[in-house]
Amino acid sequence: MRFFKVHGLGNDFILIDARRLEKNDWCEFSQLYCERRVGIGADGVLLVLDSDVADTRMRIFNADGSEAEMCGNGIRCFSRYVYEQGIVKSTSFSVETLSGIVKPQVLLDADGRVTGVKVDMGEPILECRDIPVTGEGLCMDRPIIIDGREYRFSSVLVGVPHTYVFVDRLEDVDIAKVGALIECAEEFPKRTNVNFVRIIDDSNIEMRTFERGCGCTLACGTGASGAVVACHLNGKTGKNITVSLEKGQLNIEWAENNHIYMSGNATIVYEGEM
Repeated sequence: MRFFKVHGLGNDFILIDARRLEKNDWCEFSQLYCERRVGIGADGVLLVLDSDVADTRMRIFNADGSEAEMCGNGIRCFSRYVYEQGIVKSTSFSVETLSGIVKPQVLLDADGRVTGVKVDMGEPILECRDIPVTGEGLCMDRPIIIDGREYRFSSVLVGVPHTYVFVDRLEDVDIAKVGALIECAEEFPKRTNVNFVRIIDDSNIEMRTFERGCGCTLACGTGASGAVVACHLNGKTGKNITVSLEKGQLNIEWAENNHIYMSGNATIVYEGEM
């Protein structure tokens, strides 16, 4: 089986063109090969598949074997791969995901080389019942007790559920411990991704993420996308921000049509056979 190791700002994946492969237990596969000491090592597995409703189809499995609805860094890596492999013929195309149809645009330089990918992430979902989060109305600036301490959180659905906690200093937070406790808190019936955000100014933030089913990751595209909504609705930034992550930056715009647009890099590291 041929595979590619890819990453978006350090959020890494095993990418496989599964269009002609026999059926596989991808849950078990992900648990085995994402393990960094005995497998290839990755935050998740991306599968390229045929689609009846879009130009191509992406499935994503987390390192713990659970299947995710969508992944921002994953869709950029996926998009670069299907474009460079000729699976899609245009720089703009549609991708079927569990969260719906996503529309990426591959960005090229003057020589036709890929410099990044811009993705229409769709409209944010804000109602508690739809994210889902317990309670009613918009899920903004709500209290939660974690390990005996009160935190304030806001949640947004951007393909997958994301929860945001604003902090003065990221260094003061045990992201792995607090993130894991929030992820599985009773307020989140389907668990949640957890993002800790430091506001720099009206158009810049710094963010660290504890991902549902993965743990701490170096970057999260859906998390960065939802961050602009949480930040703006809490009166902390405008609607066009740069999100600084451990390995680089993503540019996020919450446009007038209510769609979120994410732009950033996508890197293919190497290919191999297993």
